[in-house]
Amino acid sequence: MHRVLFVCTGNTCRSPMAEAILRSKKLSGVEVRSAGVFAANGAAASLNSILVMDENKIGHSHQSRLLEKEDIDWATVILAMTMTHKQAITGRFPEALGKTYTLKEFAGEKGYPDVGDPFGGDIHVYRDTFSELQGLIEKASKKLMEQEYRE
Repeated sequence: MHRVLFVCTGNTCRSPMAEAILRSKKLSGVEVRSAGVFAANGAAASLNSILVMDENKIGHSHQSRLLEKEDIDWATVILAMTMTHKQAITGRFPEALGKTYTLKEFAGEKGYPDVGDPFGGDIHVYRDTFSELQGLIEKASKKLMEQEYRE
């Protein structure tokens, strides 16, 4: 069983889209959640995130959540959207060391480690972010299913 936790800042743009994308794959033995390092509990996903998920026929129902210790304990792998998120997670929750990666790192991408934040951007910025997330999650999914990640 893999329990994947996506983490971004406010849990209204990147991590909800990533959660919805991975959930839509309906992978056997994979559960998925998302949270934010500075999220307000109960906020909806951003309007443009919702529009892009709808355009891609990806089901979603989302309420933002602040990252808590219970999330860290639940997750078998934590995928942060940026290096700063990864550092915030492992700094606050040392027990997350060894199972926390940036999404790009986990997917095997080289170079710049961050998925850009579309917050405040127009629909085109959100579409670009969604497309980037789809590609990264495709690679990450294969890695999960092959059980190649190392804790």
